[in-house]
Amino acid sequence: MAEIGRDQLMALIDHTSAVIYMRDADGRYLLVNREYERLFGLRREDIVGLTDHDLFPRDIADAFRQNDLEALAGGVPVQMEEEAPGEDGSRAYITVKFPLIDADGHAYAVAGISTDITKRSRAEAALRDSEERFRLLAEHAQDIIFRYRLEPEPGMEYLSRAVESITGRRAEEYYANPRLILDSVLPDDLALFEQSWRALRTGTITFRLRRPDSEIVYIEQRAGRVTDENGRVVAVEGILRDVSERIAAEQERNELEQQLRQSERLDSLGQLAGGIAHDFNNILAVISGYADMLADELGEEHPGHADAAGIKQAANRGSALTRQLLIFSRSEPSRPEVLDLNVVAADTQRLLARTLGEDIEFVTDLASGLPPVVMDRSKLEQVMMNAVLNSRAAMPDGGRLTVATSLEQTAGGERQVCLSITDTGCGMPPEVLARAFEPFFTTRGRGSGTGLGLATAYGVVTDAGGTISLESEQDRGTTLRVRLPAGAEAAPGVSPAAPAAPARSGHGRKVFVVEDEEAVRAIVCRLLGKAGYEVASAPHPQEALRMYREEGLTFDMLLSDVIMPGMSGTQLAAELRQDRPDLPVLFMSGYTSGPAPGGQAIPENAPLIHKPFDSQTLLNEVHSLLAQRIH
Repeated sequence: MAEIGRDQLMALIDHTSAVIYMRDADGRYLLVNREYERLFGLRREDIVGLTDHDLFPRDIADAFRQNDLEALAGGVPVQMEEEAPGEDGSRAYITVKFPLIDADGHAYAVAGISTDITKRSRAEAALRDSEERFRLLAEHAQDIIFRYRLEPEPGMEYLSRAVESITGRRAEEYYANPRLILDSVLPDDLALFEQSWRALRTGTITFRLRRPDSEIVYIEQRAGRVTDENGRVVAVEGILRDVSERIAAEQERNELEQQLRQSERLDSLGQLAGGIAHDFNNILAVISGYADMLADELGEEHPGHADAAGIKQAANRGSALTRQLLIFSRSEPSRPEVLDLNVVAADTQRLLARTLGEDIEFVTDLASGLPPVVMDRSKLEQVMMNAVLNSRAAMPDGGRLTVATSLEQTAGGERQVCLSITDTGCGMPPEVLARAFEPFFTTRGRGSGTGLGLATAYGVVTDAGGTISLESEQDRGTTLRVRLPAGAEAAPGVSPAAPAAPARSGHGRKVFVVEDEEAVRAIVCRLLGKAGYEVASAPHPQEALRMYREEGLTFDMLLSDVIMPGMSGTQLAAELRQDRPDLPVLFMSGYTSGPAPGGQAIPENAPLIHKPFDSQTLLNEVHSLLAQRIH
């Protein structure tokens, strides 16, 4: 084989991309290749004989010389990284230096081969900078950034600093226990959570996580899979965000929307109830009036008198039902009256005892000598009925229900009459007891209640100047307490009973009846006529005005329905009183909530009888009003 000559060797080293050079033991250049010339812009003839201190800054030259001496002293090739100036700044090289040995074994020169790694170094530096920026971003992020290894052995590989503030645990705890994240997820959400980590596509889920202090945190996960070269999912990485406040706000908004819909539904129900009550009370007024007339005609000795009384009693029950509907729909104004709480409690027991079932022992414990209270009886009965029915629902397997009354005295010396309703049922946990008086809150299933019972009771009792409270323990029963101010006499606004009118009290006095319901108009006219009154009637206010103005109709008082087509009874009274300011007016109505058609509300303290009314009530009110006019 032919030996390689110097020219061939130089051609070889000149055509490589590496920088090749040789320096003697004193550091003077003996040889450089063409790449060296190109990089530093010098001819090799100008370089040979120079040292690195002639070509480079002192610090760089010192570093090169030190590396040369290391290679000469060691006697073996040495690899190191070096930097040298270039056209675009400092450049990095991987250099291999090895000594040249003479026949006596002495190192007389050092040869070097330097490969430019500037691009790689810069890329590595950029990567390090990027990783550092990412680390800082992750550590300061309010969300948890994570990576969890699924294969070959499950384990948490990375968690950002936010994990402690959100989950209440340090990252080291998750690193030490690969199952800790799974064990912290609520059992109902665990299947969804595990499935999301094995899913084939990126997605977002929301799950609940329990902190060490038992607080429940809602977490939104945005994560993606990491696969190996075979497409197998080996890890999952992504972001965990605390969305508890957002979820709470959404739940509150949904509750408010539901309450709004419920309120709108109840408002519609109230309007419907008002219309039904108006028409139904007209019918009941007719039934009650004819029953009174029939009982009066037959006399107490007649066998049919009891039947007439039964009809009247049925009409009264219908009236009570209508009023309960109006009270429940908040469409009935209060009618305060002086009440004996013991009487109301006893009546309620008689009414409900048989309907509660034989497994409920219903007893009363009523204190004697109680002072009266002032309250709308129907609304008090509603409070008691609601409480009794709630107690019945709390005792599905039977129990004891006690209604008790007592007289108490406040710290300020004021007397209060107390009504308590106690059951031996399942009771309420503290979180339910705290919300019991909230509107629309109910523990019953959908369709089993509106959640308005106790809220309505609270409003009713508070309106009467009293207080209402609940005492309950789980599995130990519940007590509802209503405390009302004690009084010795009727409060302002409570009308005393009118004296009974004589059997024939009309004495030729003339009453003008205006009522759009023909049957009601007919029975009212008959009752008044039978009592000795002269009666004129009109089917609506427009006709009444025509009769007065065009026919010159005269009368001593006006008896008018409130709500009629075209014009209200209050508007009619106002028109007539323009000519007769002192005209006595008695209103009658089966529905008195809010303004009447045309925007006219019933004047405050205006005489009013509520349909259905019995004949004696009608005659008493008419007699009383006309008697005041005479005096």
